[in-house]
Amino acid sequence: MKPGEHSCCHTDVEGEQQSKKRSVDWLLWFGGSTVLLGSLLAVFLSNSMDATWWLAVFSASIWALLSKMWIGLVLAVIFVGLLSYIPRDLVTQMLGPGGSFKGILRATMAGVLLDLCSHGILMVGAKLYERGASIGQVMAFLIASPWNSLSLTIVMLTLIGIKWTAAFILLSVLIALLSGLIFDQLTRKNILPKNPAESEIPSSPEPIAPQLRTLIKSTSFAPKSLGALIYKGLKESRMVFRWIFFGIVLASAIRTFVPMDTYQQLFGPTVTGLFLTLVAAIIVEVCSEGSTPIAADLLTRAGAPGNSFTFLMAGVSTDYTEVMVLKDTTKSWKIALFLPLITLPQVLVLGWVLNQI
Repeated sequence: MKPGEHSCCHTDVEGEQQSKKRSVDWLLWFGGSTVLLGSLLAVFLSNSMDATWWLAVFSASIWALLSKMWIGLVLAVIFVGLLSYIPRDLVTQMLGPGGSFKGILRATMAGVLLDLCSHGILMVGAKLYERGASIGQVMAFLIASPWNSLSLTIVMLTLIGIKWTAAFILLSVLIALLSGLIFDQLTRKNILPKNPAESEIPSSPEPIAPQLRTLIKSTSFAPKSLGALIYKGLKESRMVFRWIFFGIVLASAIRTFVPMDTYQQLFGPTVTGLFLTLVAAIIVEVCSEGSTPIAADLLTRAGAPGNSFTFLMAGVSTDYTEVMVLKDTTKSWKIALFLPLITLPQVLVLGWVLNQI
């Protein structure tokens, strides 16, 4: 079976450029080389460097983050390789009919399962809209997807543990469900325009379970096939790694140049810290992979789980790329601007509640 498409953070412009000569991915090279150099310095020169020297602190921070994340990154490559062989039509089929709780729930679960970041998911969401998914389904799908991808969930487990990871997933699913229901209700009341496209989901589709069984039976576990799977996982994880590396560098820089007491005072579990985190999430335009290490730092170093959750979710809700793509796809500024209007209050309330725990 031909592997399904898998992409992350690709825009239409980038898709067109792929047919041309591939340009140098400067962000990947910068982040990767900085992480590699910092790790080498931390391992081989740790005893000869002054612990107060900024380079020593910076390299030690990189090594500390990488030593926690490497198992998750390896597993992520394997799972991304596996997911790349699942046809995307299966995900579309999982959505079901729009305008119902069942349809919103299916769209949310599909968003959680699909391994794409906040930018890459936009192309899939746009395609689902073209195929007739309701506004609520599209929004639930987009909100549930970004950092809930399998690869990032594994990374989050290594950084903040199973308890907080599970809590963040459940709460983000809750926001996706509520937001999807609100959007569909607003379209029913004609406050927002409905999707004019007719649904392309078959009324009597082939059951999903037999399709999965056929897919498993057609999979080869020979060494050559496993090697191809790992290669596929590495190739498809390129856009993930570029932002993971950038996030490690950014989080290490914060650890190096922002004193602990200042960091805890600014981004601690207070109302002020929560709103400063929201401002940072709006200003810092990074992909969901890049926000993961920073969000983990907000929890472990600042002791603010609510700020950590807010940074992850608000980055999606206020992403200007997402807002603009929604506007172009739906031909409606109102729909695009209702994304932060509906989601941000929920994120801030849940963030405040988490900080009180």
